[in-house]
Amino acid sequence: MHKSLQHYYLLGLVLALFLFIALPGNSQSQLPKKGKVERIKVHGKGLEGNLAGDSPDREVSIYLPPSYSASSKRRYPVVYLLHGFTDNDAKLYGFEKHWMNLPEVLDQAFASANKQEMIFVTPNAYTRFMGSMYSSSENTGNWEDYVAKELVAYIDKNYRTIPRAASRGLAGHSMGGYGALRIGQKYPEVFSSLYLLSPCCLEPTSNVPQDAAAQARLKAIQTQADLDKADFFTKATFASAAAWSPNPKKPPFYIDLPLENGQVQPLVIAKWTANRPLATIDQNIYNIRKLKALAFDAGNQDKSIAASIKELNQVLDSYGINHFYEEYNGDHINRVAERIGSNLLNFFSENLSVEQSKK
Repeated sequence: MHKSLQHYYLLGLVLALFLFIALPGNSQSQLPKKGKVERIKVHGKGLEGNLAGDSPDREVSIYLPPSYSASSKRRYPVVYLLHGFTDNDAKLYGFEKHWMNLPEVLDQAFASANKQEMIFVTPNAYTRFMGSMYSSSENTGNWEDYVAKELVAYIDKNYRTIPRAASRGLAGHSMGGYGALRIGQKYPEVFSSLYLLSPCCLEPTSNVPQDAAAQARLKAIQTQADLDKADFFTKATFASAAAWSPNPKKPPFYIDLPLENGQVQPLVIAKWTANRPLATIDQNIYNIRKLKALAFDAGNQDKSIAASIKELNQVLDSYGINHFYEEYNGDHINRVAERIGSNLLNFFSENLSVEQSKK
């Protein structure tokens, strides 16, 4: 090739490469930015010495939004997102394969829409009984104070949060939705806004199965290995008993079941009912009024939960409490990721304060 032609050819290649890098669609700075995920351990003083033998040092997964590392002085609102029964934080945050990867959902949402960036925090509430019910029990520990006091204090101390209730949200799916309402209505001075995704366990306990097969399954659980391989209903029954009807004098599980020797146990049923939000909502209505915002939804194919949030909607309407409620076309899990990336993020973007703390 002639030297002059070679010169222009090389010049053209350099110019083309420059344009490729400089064009907005191809700029590295324009590529979707991702948040950072950390998994740490946070000790729970109130979880020490629990009868279940679970560690008081709990794993906690944290999602830091895309701009967190670049904005060294900026502070962020925080959403505490509680996972469901038999799940854990590792599954939710992509450390283990699961039906949803929360960081991917958040990255996509923050990249595609003008949503307020925020920190997400999820403690590992997987216990000997596959879930703590986010309750306070001698058996599994004081999960209410762990979430509302100990975990919040740790996150505020170690991350750039906006450390006030107006900038804190509490949410959860299934068991986590129950936990969000349970804890949120008790601590409106800590969390200002709640979002419940397909919350379980709202209605009073009245339908304890009394058939011979159900009794046999409960009676068959004698060891931890038996419980680990049990069906979902049996596991959930044991977890509920650990949270709501503990018995420190009854090893190896330290629980009273609602069905013993073929007989329904009225006192156990009463204890369970005392932990069901729809049975106690009238006594908590003053705290619920203190919340800035409350939302809940469920898939219409998730029939029992859809029925319970419909009743919750009616109770709140009767008290004149403003809230968001929706039944959508879906089941217990198939659209939860979508709801988080759209409805939940929009809800917290609108209701959590982003006013920077002077701290």
